[in-house]
Amino acid sequence: MSFVTSPGGVSKVRLTHIGTATVLLEIGALRLLTDPALDPAGNRYSFGFGTGSTKTSAPVLPPGGLGQLDAVLLTHHQHADNFDDAGRAVTAEAATVITTRAAARTLPRAIGLSPWQHTELGAGDLRLRVTATPARHGPPLSRPIVGPVIGFLLEWTGQQHGALYISGDTVWFRGVAEVARRAKIGTALLHMGGVRFGISGPLRYTFDAAEAIRAAQAMTPHTLIPIHYDGWTHFRQPRTDAEQAFAAANLSPHWLSPGQPTEIDV
Repeated sequence: MSFVTSPGGVSKVRLTHIGTATVLLEIGALRLLTDPALDPAGNRYSFGFGTGSTKTSAPVLPPGGLGQLDAVLLTHHQHADNFDDAGRAVTAEAATVITTRAAARTLPRAIGLSPWQHTELGAGDLRLRVTATPARHGPPLSRPIVGPVIGFLLEWTGQQHGALYISGDTVWFRGVAEVARRAKIGTALLHMGGVRFGISGPLRYTFDAAEAIRAAQAMTPHTLIPIHYDGWTHFRQPRTDAEQAFAAANLSPHWLSPGQPTEIDV
């Protein structure tokens, strides 16, 4: 996958995990926020069709502590663990929102993308290509119930190991395998948690550790970063279980410390 070059380059990214799938990405002068879920803990939310969840952990930074945002990368807008009331308020102040076509119809200054469509962000000499990637938020044929979701592929000059991939809420399916075939992944942020609901029994709606391992083995990223794995009652696989599975597969993910900016080589 080609990318328009610019003078110089950015070889590092700073990530701050705010909670769930909310991560502040600082790439050169660009400040991007993913899936803003910023409400306090304690609220219960309905996800429709008899499903719901209670938020058990507050974000480590308040909405007012995030500073000016150049863009929000929103994988989907229909579930509060990825986009809640406080997240909507923060998003309304961002310069740009990049999201699904369905979400873009409801949000100001939004660019809606379908899988493999792209747009570009810039700051100074930095030009960052944002490509939407396929995601399926549940078992086969679940899209009419759970709604559309995308992931993101971020590419810019200066990356030594490959693109930065954000999976979005997805299970393993041929679309994720397609990402592994089409792009060289240097950094992978995988939405985990093994989400399940009592009403749908064993059906899962996000990666569990086994599927995250399958994705990592297909993509072979330089840096593997799990997110979206705690803070809600519908997450069914705790970090401790995922850590054991990764260790058994001889993988060493980088677990971000909440609220602590972490700089990684890309």
